[in-house]
Amino acid sequence: MNPVVVGVIGTFFVFFLLFLGMPIAFALMLVGFLGLSYLSSVEAALPVLARTFYEVAAHYPYTVIPLFIVMGGFAGSAGLTRELYNAFDKWFRRLPGGLGVATIAACAGFAAVSGSSVATAATMATVALPEMRRFGYWPRLATGCIAAGGTLGFLIPPSIGFVVYGMLTEQSVGKLLIAGMIPGLILAAAYIAIVIVKVKLHPELAPSSPEPVSWRERIKALSGIWETLLIFIVVMGGIYVGIFTPTEAGAVGATLLFATALVKRRLNWVTLLDALKEAMRVSVMVLTLVAGANVFSYFLALTTIPVQVASWVAGMELSRYVILGIIVVIYLFLGCFLDAISMMVLTLPVIFPVILNLGFDPIWFGVIAVLMMEAGLITPPMGLNIFTVAGVAKDTPVEEIFRGAAPFLLSIFAIVVLITLYPQIALFLPGKMLR
Repeated sequence: MNPVVVGVIGTFFVFFLLFLGMPIAFALMLVGFLGLSYLSSVEAALPVLARTFYEVAAHYPYTVIPLFIVMGGFAGSAGLTRELYNAFDKWFRRLPGGLGVATIAACAGFAAVSGSSVATAATMATVALPEMRRFGYWPRLATGCIAAGGTLGFLIPPSIGFVVYGMLTEQSVGKLLIAGMIPGLILAAAYIAIVIVKVKLHPELAPSSPEPVSWRERIKALSGIWETLLIFIVVMGGIYVGIFTPTEAGAVGATLLFATALVKRRLNWVTLLDALKEAMRVSVMVLTLVAGANVFSYFLALTTIPVQVASWVAGMELSRYVILGIIVVIYLFLGCFLDAISMMVLTLPVIFPVILNLGFDPIWFGVIAVLMMEAGLITPPMGLNIFTVAGVAKDTPVEEIFRGAAPFLLSIFAIVVLITLYPQIALFLPGKMLR
């Protein structure tokens, strides 16, 4: 049988297994192994399977994943989330939808010390939702703010999304992390603008807080953000100037946050073990996905599908931006059914060669890809952040949270267009890195 036909059958078989409920990592691994066995031999496929697992688990740079997750756990234990929220509340509460604005700002702040979008959404839901309820905020607006704000954890570094993209495409993780900084801040500002405009048009959605805040209280509240700011500057600044590798930066950040939690006397055995277990759970999940994706990639390479797709696309008489638009639409569609990391491991073996063949910068496309992964986090019916918030806001239907987050999707698409028109938004800082 023609290798290309084998590759197409294998790809459809992956989707069939996903439809049956098999975890994507094992579906990719099984089909990849069967495909390699068919195109070569079982004796050749077995060592590929074993070597891939070993190489993924033993590759030193991948240790950045548990370190970034642990950073988020220690930040929550140290109470940095609540301090961030309280500080931004003091500064923004008099704006239309002030508590919503404070929530988005605090999500951005927590994202700066956490690599997980879900952790950002879950933590902010426990902190911000009771306050917005207390002041009579519309449940759809309150939960939508938190779910959308949580997606910033996937874009603002440190970000697991960029780490996985770098692992799958062999790009510099340090440059990818730095590339997400300016787009992340712009997206946070766009989220804030949506809250303000929405409440300005419909004031009944978010009654303003009757409690005035003096300038003295506002200045005093800034003491609640200096630790987060300092740790972010040390971690990302160290990567930017070449003092740390991303893995070393993760270790430094985790150590600083661990020390902060100890000094504040907010760390106990329960929170410590919870942070370590979460880091282990996420790390095993991500590394298994990457191993499965690598096995499947070896199979696809034997079928020559990635090369042929790239050549076919290059031969089409279409603007490369039209093709990019098609890729973005594909990601939007897949985001309805797959989680963010699964989308990456499933699509990048085929899409990344196309991107390179079209002449797009791989670091720039990493930002586009992560933005579309963010969209998937709040897109029905599989939006992971939505269900995370629903787990905290038990009396708010999931459908309402999806509707509340829907306007924020427009911001993500707007930023994708903006970065496409002005690539230097993503590439300026990586281009200035010392190494």
